[in-house]
Amino acid sequence: HNGKQALAGATECVEFLATQQPQKQQNKKLIILSNTSASSRSTLGRLPKLGFPKEHFIPGGAVTSGEEASRHIAATYGTPPPLSVETNDHPRKKKAIWFTWEASSNPTSMAGFLSQCGDIEIATSVEEADFVITHGSQVWRKQNMDDGEENLDAMSLGSFMSEGNFDVLDPILKECCDRNLPMVCANPDFVAHLGDGSTGHMPGKIGERYEEMGGSCISFGKPHKSHFDACLRELGKVGVSKDRVVHVGDSLHHDIVGANSAGIASIFVTGGIHCKDVDLVDETGIPCRASLEALFEKEGNIVPTHVVPMFKL
Repeated sequence: HNGKQALAGATECVEFLATQQPQKQQNKKLIILSNTSASSRSTLGRLPKLGFPKEHFIPGGAVTSGEEASRHIAATYGTPPPLSVETNDHPRKKKAIWFTWEASSNPTSMAGFLSQCGDIEIATSVEEADFVITHGSQVWRKQNMDDGEENLDAMSLGSFMSEGNFDVLDPILKECCDRNLPMVCANPDFVAHLGDGSTGHMPGKIGERYEEMGGSCISFGKPHKSHFDACLRELGKVGVSKDRVVHVGDSLHHDIVGANSAGIASIFVTGGIHCKDVDLVDETGIPCRASLEALFEKEGNIVPTHVVPMFKL
């Protein structure tokens, strides 16, 4: 799906894989491995609205970068500080610069993510911050989501999401870098195809920019092997061994690199973010072999196990 609706043929393909094999035991076990900064629960909750029944996926059938990032934040920064013996007071909570989405995007998802980050607070300035959360790429939000939407204090990140323009972000990132604030990136994607057909610039680009400035950034999600391993653990709980798993995705650098790193088979969908990089044989959408091989070599000899034009029957 593109965030707003299922892609053509995807719902039928999922239904066929999950329910319509010749023998019931041959039905495929499906799980979502996503770079969304939303929690796994929120991601699963959206599936029916997009046309995908939750029962087509295994229990707990989503592993998201947002879920993995929030667990790291909770363990690293969100543990309640111990009571001071000298003053009988708790030391102050860790505070985070929070780059995220506009409130209209999905306030429930944003609040859910923050609640899973443990006992932290949102910083109102770089000066008082202890670390940076790169959760979205539209605004710098300066208060908690539970403070009331009518009072939300958020600073726009300008045209970064629509154009990849760093004019607003660069001075903030420079100040964070000067203070050696560590960054946690909950969505490592660089770009995404949005529901209106446009290209959106994603949090992964902010993390990359921060590292170019000399900052420290830890990212969660594809292509990191740990993200795939978390998914394989869930599949193992329902009896699926690693050698019976195939990962489907449209990004060479996130999906195929990650699958190769995890040692599992992969299916590269050419009709996604690389659609303009591949020549087609004809109007059926079948990619030209020579064009594919040139693309794989150009992108760093990233080679999938299989290739399909779209995720459809």
